[in-house]
Amino acid sequence: MNSTPTLLNRILVAALGLLLLGVGCLLMLLAAVPAVASWWRAWSADAWSGINAAFNATRFPGRPESWLWILVALALLVLIGLMVAWVAQQGKGRADVLAVEYDPGEVPGDVRIGGGVAEQALKHALAHRPDLAGATVTTYDVKGMPALKVRLLPRQGVAPHLLADEVSVLVSALEQAVGKNIPVLIHIGAGARTRFRRAERVR
Repeated sequence: MNSTPTLLNRILVAALGLLLLGVGCLLMLLAAVPAVASWWRAWSADAWSGINAAFNATRFPGRPESWLWILVALALLVLIGLMVAWVAQQGKGRADVLAVEYDPGEVPGDVRIGGGVAEQALKHALAHRPDLAGATVTTYDVKGMPALKVRLLPRQGVAPHLLADEVSVLVSALEQAVGKNIPVLIHIGAGARTRFRRAERVR
């Protein structure tokens, strides 16, 4: 329900995993295969010589510094900017307000009901149920409209459809209290404590 770039995250994780795997394999080969170690020493010496030659050839006139350091600094700044932008995209879509209504009474103004009200109410109603191993409630902004995601971890042997019906009753009572219909995603998950297939219901 949020706008976290899941596909991009998976691509980055896969690329990082492949990079670490390649580095690990190279280190193992360097330690176990003499021919690879000899090749690495020759290659690294040639690469280092090439880098030194590039920096020596790009010095400022009359100065020992190379302008390639400016390019390196710019590249690092771009990389930092991309990392900050990527971190800022994580977890987007959360909402703090569940309902907003204009009140034209003696003191006109907006009446706002925070998402924490619904979250705490549903969590309290689900907290002491013996058929649940865990429950979380989160408010999201979906296309400009507030919505709730109720994630349940039922214990083994609990019927998911019956649990979803009971949670729907709680949500209906919450809607009557708030005075507004609230889109809700009921996510019934499976884990080490539940051991059955995940189910979802949108109401």
